[in-house]
Amino acid sequence: MLKNMEINKSSGQASRLLLVLAIVVLVAVVIVFLVMRMAEKPQGPVVPPTTTIPLPVYEQILDNIRFVFESAIDKGGVLKASDAINSQYTLSSQQDLPISNSGAKFIQVIIGAQNVGTENTAQNAWDIDNIVDSQNREFVPLDQYAVNPWLPNPDLCGVLLKPAFNPTPCMKIYEVSKESTGLKIRVKAAKNNQSTSSGKADSALIDLIVK
Repeated sequence: MLKNMEINKSSGQASRLLLVLAIVVLVAVVIVFLVMRMAEKPQGPVVPPTTTIPLPVYEQILDNIRFVFESAIDKGGVLKASDAINSQYTLSSQQDLPISNSGAKFIQVIIGAQNVGTENTAQNAWDIDNIVDSQNREFVPLDQYAVNPWLPNPDLCGVLLKPAFNPTPCMKIYEVSKESTGLKIRVKAAKNNQSTSSGKADSALIDLIVK
């Protein structure tokens, strides 16, 4: 019986020893884990991804011609006779011109063109073209015959430009959808100082601020 007691005592001591060793190992693992976590570099703050928004462009240079935005005016649904500027038409004979579609509006645009080269440009070496909206819809300038009373006389669009003179204003009037946003206007300049009617012309877009 004494022998059995010694065996039980030995077994109990072995169990306690294994338990102590397990606790020691567990503590060591926890300490190592904590040390490793402390040694890691702290993560920086999460920076949300940024979206690059293109800046508006109010000036373009094509060949030797600098185009610059001057004005864009929302004329609403009527070109008023009182706003006519062509001296060939008198107020007494001129009538208001209503828009052709209730979903559209008149926009009057003026773009300046300046010769930044060293020689005169050719006649019709430059021009302003269609208005383009954010959906890539294009709106052509109105026929001059229809809106002549509201255009300057003489028409300066495409005239010969002398070097380093102030920008020459080119005015055109458009019918544009009321739904259109992000309006831009296409400008063009002929290559090798030719006429834009030759078909060999560079083009670019200028943002409009419509007031």
